[in-house]
Amino acid sequence: MTTPRPRLFLVTPRAVPLSAFLPKLEAALSGGDAASLLITPDMDEEAGFQKVAEAAASLAQKNGVAAIVANDSRVTGRAGADGIHIDTGIDDLTDALERFQPKNFVGAGSLFDRHTAMLAAERGADYVFFGRIDREEAPGPHPANIALGEWWSSVFEPPCVVMAGADLASLDVVLDAGADFVALRAAVWDHPGGPAEAVQFANARIDAFGGDAP
Repeated sequence: MTTPRPRLFLVTPRAVPLSAFLPKLEAALSGGDAASLLITPDMDEEAGFQKVAEAAASLAQKNGVAAIVANDSRVTGRAGADGIHIDTGIDDLTDALERFQPKNFVGAGSLFDRHTAMLAAERGADYVFFGRIDREEAPGPHPANIALGEWWSSVFEPPCVVMAGADLASLDVVLDAGADFVALRAAVWDHPGGPAEAVQFANARIDAFGGDAP
């Protein structure tokens, strides 16, 4: 019996000069299958975040990729995003679930233990995300995230996303953990061969891993 094919969950870089990022995003999306783009640049001003979100969401959606905005409900609505990612606590997650579902999906992040992950799923999160998007990645995924992904995938039905490391080869460890989605950030945007080559490589590794096509 085969399992669904894991898919890529792209995360925008921490710093996003829009004019430089959009060509990189377009290249990444031309490189092969990706399910989602999480838009979460480090910006102090909402106006700047909204500008990035609108442009990135539009480009992602034109390529059949779901656009997800991190934490900001107003930007999510103004950008016409497909979903919102909440990593600021269960109370904020509950509020987002009430406001956005069922029209938009709502994901849960900053889940560093089993209890919090289960609570997020019980509240109705559409996915759980194991990994940190508030710091630079190490070359490999954090062992705690791998352990949570292994546990979750063996017990629960809601899909889980596990953050890989900055080294593109680290996605194999995430695949072995049983993640439904592999989150990639620096491994794509900083890849020496460019984002398109990174996405091509990642999809080739996923194909070699096996599973039904999306």
